[in-house]
Amino acid sequence: MPIAPGQPALIAVAVATLWAQPSAPGPEDRLALGVPSAIREWVARLTNDIRANGLKGRVRTQCLLGTRVEVLQVADGWAEVSCPQQETSGWVPLDQLVHPAENDNEGVEHFVSATATAVREEPGGDVAIPGVTLGTRLRVVGAAYRGWVPVGLPGPRQPGWVPQRDLANEPVTDAPSTALIAAGLDAVKLAQQLLEIPYLHGGVSAYGIDAPGLVWIVYRQLGIDVPRFNDALIESGEAVQFEDLHPGDLVFLEHGGDSRTPAIMAERSQTDLPEVIFSSSVYGKVVVESLKDSELAGITACRRLPVQA
Repeated sequence: MPIAPGQPALIAVAVATLWAQPSAPGPEDRLALGVPSAIREWVARLTNDIRANGLKGRVRTQCLLGTRVEVLQVADGWAEVSCPQQETSGWVPLDQLVHPAENDNEGVEHFVSATATAVREEPGGDVAIPGVTLGTRLRVVGAAYRGWVPVGLPGPRQPGWVPQRDLANEPVTDAPSTALIAAGLDAVKLAQQLLEIPYLHGGVSAYGIDAPGLVWIVYRQLGIDVPRFNDALIESGEAVQFEDLHPGDLVFLEHGGDSRTPAIMAERSQTDLPEVIFSSSVYGKVVVESLKDSELAGITACRRLPVQA
């Protein structure tokens, strides 16, 4: 049965890019459009300027394997979908979608905790889905076998297998179990795991990520849903004073022409100036940086995201 408007669908590739329109991708973007989607190779072939500026107006965001979307319309091998998880919409190749299956909710959901992994057809076997990235939710549907666990795949497919070490030890929960300070430190640790990842406008994966995407994927890994985009993110949680910042709080900076670039507070240095982690369109990657005195005036907001104990 073909994908049709008004139906739910699931992302069937490791990372699907949501485009502004079907004509938005150019010849250099074909690697992002296939099954599997070769996002790592696609990003590697883009220049820093294209990743930072050339995708603006063309790429909305990305969705990870298994994300549920709603099909709005279908045209010429493409589907316009809405992604409630990120409160946005965009166009994806039809081949990157599948119908949900009756057993799609079976098993216990875990996060991928490795920066990247692959789903294999059997333990140690051929790769079924390459490039599955940090933050992806996979459902464990059976017992472990020699360090491998079976996971459900989107649509009517046989379970695949991933190394047990690449999944978080604890199942996904609706709210984090850590206290405020511990959750903040966990956020810093996760952000540090993504240092040096290339900046990619619209990106939310370990192959390329933008500034709000870094915040979104880090806090999603902690079980905290935050807005995907700056306009709503800067209003999230509660306002805090600069001198009261804790690790894991958000600092919004003037950077690269954007006065609302979100950064994750890491720690205060010996000079009591904060170190922050953010995906920089200027440096072209995720960096950790000590803010200078001259940069403090460019802080436009400080926010603390809600954490439930």
